[in-house]
Amino acid sequence: MAGPTHEVFNQFDELSGYDLLATDAALREAMARAGAQWALPQLGAYGAQLGRAETYQLARDANRHGPEMRPFDSRGRRVDQVEFHPSWHTLMALYRAQGLISLPFSNAQPGRWSAWAAGFYLHGQVEQGTLCPATMTTASIPVLQKEPALWAQLQGKLYSDAYDARDVPVADKASVWLGMGMTEKQGGSDVRANTTQATPLRSGPGAGGRGGEYLLRGHKWFFSAPMCDAHLVVAQTPHGGPACFYVPRWRPDGSKNAVHVQRLKDKVGNRSNSSSEVEFDGAWGLLMGEEGRGIPTIIEMATMTRLNCVIGSAAMLRQATVQAIAYARQRQAFGKRLAEQPLMRSVLADLALESEAALVLAMRLAHAFEHADDPAQRAWKRVVTPAAKFWVCKRAVELTGEAMEVFGGNGYVEDGVMARLFREAPVNSIWEGSGNVMCLDVLRALAREPEAAAALLAELAQDAAGEPRLVAELDTLAQWLGQGAPVPEAAARTLTQRLALVAQACLLRRHAPACVADGFIATRLADPHWGRVVGAFDARALAVDALLERAFPA
Repeated sequence: MAGPTHEVFNQFDELSGYDLLATDAALREAMARAGAQWALPQLGAYGAQLGRAETYQLARDANRHGPEMRPFDSRGRRVDQVEFHPSWHTLMALYRAQGLISLPFSNAQPGRWSAWAAGFYLHGQVEQGTLCPATMTTASIPVLQKEPALWAQLQGKLYSDAYDARDVPVADKASVWLGMGMTEKQGGSDVRANTTQATPLRSGPGAGGRGGEYLLRGHKWFFSAPMCDAHLVVAQTPHGGPACFYVPRWRPDGSKNAVHVQRLKDKVGNRSNSSSEVEFDGAWGLLMGEEGRGIPTIIEMATMTRLNCVIGSAAMLRQATVQAIAYARQRQAFGKRLAEQPLMRSVLADLALESEAALVLAMRLAHAFEHADDPAQRAWKRVVTPAAKFWVCKRAVELTGEAMEVFGGNGYVEDGVMARLFREAPVNSIWEGSGNVMCLDVLRALAREPEAAAALLAELAQDAAGEPRLVAELDTLAQWLGQGAPVPEAAARTLTQRLALVAQACLLRRHAPACVADGFIATRLADPHWGRVVGAFDARALAVDALLERAFPA
């Protein structure tokens, strides 16, 4: 029983019970631009369901009661199972039921990539861990489509919207999940340093080769989502170098494959999802593509998963921004609401600008992936995707911490959304290539495809026309790229940051209200001191009320 001193007032819970899509004008506008209005009814219902207090509780439970490893059954038989809280399965089934796993490939309607990105973005605002197996499964589809025999077995199960959590052979399942196995302890992002060996199951003429059976021996330091029904794995072949293999949990004869889970990683965040170390003890696999072409094969998958990282981090930025604005509008300090305090208004305005800039860039990239056969769109896909992954994912790390501070001590407890966002944010910056790897990839893309860089700069110049601050920044960027000599590696982070900011500014100028575009350009490009601390600018020159109302209607 509460005592007389325990009257609770001026305390407000983190936001739930709202419609994620109905309150997001920028997302609805992005879908309209891409011709994805046909997806609005379904995604509208999904956004309303995700915003319910019950769904937030599922996310809380799935992260509080993380996966548990069970290597053996009660009689000592090796089972290598990972057991999940029921909330995990409910969230996985919820996402799968939307048809988002296969949408970019099974649907021919214009705007399908943007519709998929919107659904991923909505889900990622509430729970991120379940999006790890979803990301890898979707990204595996175009790689598997190039293997006709394998694709014939898997297409229906990958395109299925049913959720089948059973640990049984692929042939017996209604739907399947795919994972990845690249990282080894000695190499990390340097996949060519991998030591896992794959040898043909049979010897003699015709053994091995594309579609052939191999046995894998080795160790993977990070093996994402070990309960997936199969993984795409990079291993060394005897004479051809690294290759990509399809390695299922169960062999075709119905026996358990020799993929032994050594332990689950005790991660900082992403705690609802299982990440593991595994040992291949003669694991059965099929060669995909050609020997020696394993890295290009798996990089095709990684290119899409990098887009997922951008969208996922944009989702976290959105959730952090919405939570901070909603809380600041209610909480009072020093005689007025936090949202009325001048310094807090600067912080909230900065969050709002960052969130919309991340979204507009992510959705532009989704459009480019849909139209990647067009040279101009390929420039966005090939050059800007790694730049966006570098920049947006790093901004999510910083700004989730800043949004947590809006809540004060209440944000620093594990019961709420803010702590989970803060713990979750770094994973997208690390997974699928850390910041330095992304910046070096930008340099490689610019060097290998100078025509793509020229096409990209020409498109951005059209949006920059008439805005002196943006024109000046774009001219500087063009000078960097037009020097004739490669950009030095030591400058790769600077170049990548400038490219991402210019792209965001141009997109906002083309698509967003003036209060957003002008505010972004004034703070990010015109203020030489911007970026050292969130909100460290004079917000009196910005239309703060309009920014906050657009970010989250009162």
